[in-house]
Amino acid sequence: MDFSLILVLATLATGLVWGAHRAYRAMGRPASTAEPVVVEYARSFFPVLLLVLVVRSFLFEPFRIPSSSMMPTLLTGDFIFVNKYTYGLRLPVLNTKIVDIGEPRRGDVIVFRLPADPSTNYIKRLVGLPGDTIRYANDHLVINGQPVPDELRGIYNDELQPGSILLQEQLGSVSHQILLIPGGAGRGDGTFVVPPGHYFMMGDNRDNSQDSRFIGPIPEANIVGRAVRIWMNWDFRSMPRWGRIGGRIE
Repeated sequence: MDFSLILVLATLATGLVWGAHRAYRAMGRPASTAEPVVVEYARSFFPVLLLVLVVRSFLFEPFRIPSSSMMPTLLTGDFIFVNKYTYGLRLPVLNTKIVDIGEPRRGDVIVFRLPADPSTNYIKRLVGLPGDTIRYANDHLVINGQPVPDELRGIYNDELQPGSILLQEQLGSVSHQILLIPGGAGRGDGTFVVPPGHYFMMGDNRDNSQDSRFIGPIPEANIVGRAVRIWMNWDFRSMPRWGRIGGRIE
């Protein structure tokens, strides 16, 4: 189900009904003592639907994190806001860029549509820019021949993935944490060249992420926006993690 399409159609339908009724009245046609029910509903819902459409399409869109592929940055059950205008404004449903504002930067946490199934949204960290050569081997990342600095921080003590190895990685100007699963070395190892107009994405949970090492580089047209804030955490199997509310996504 394409929620954007449903929202556009609902906004269009209510706007047409309300607009047609106003035009009918403006032409001096006789008016009944009360508005038809359908017109009353259209008049009530159209402004609300239009506001939601504009905010969701051009400003911010909420998403829920369903998996652990971005731990420890994002946890299962995090509800996040995604900035839709950072990389330019796109038309809803068509996803055609109409205003070019900025470019994705290395280290950004990005929501994108899966190339093989555009109805599915993924969230990963941008590692490789167009033209980059990415090498991942033995749990270490190398970009254009330069090893990406990382520092061991100890064991990850969280019940969601206990016993994992926690590292601090410096990806360009962005410092963030990544997880490695003991014995997981070798998963996704390889050398990858990022084509023009594409981006290479990786999960922070390096041994538990289906990312560009497996699904390929992501076309620029598939990018939805940059994840910026956590507004709730609740995976419906336990109590919400109140301390995560309002957290900035780095």
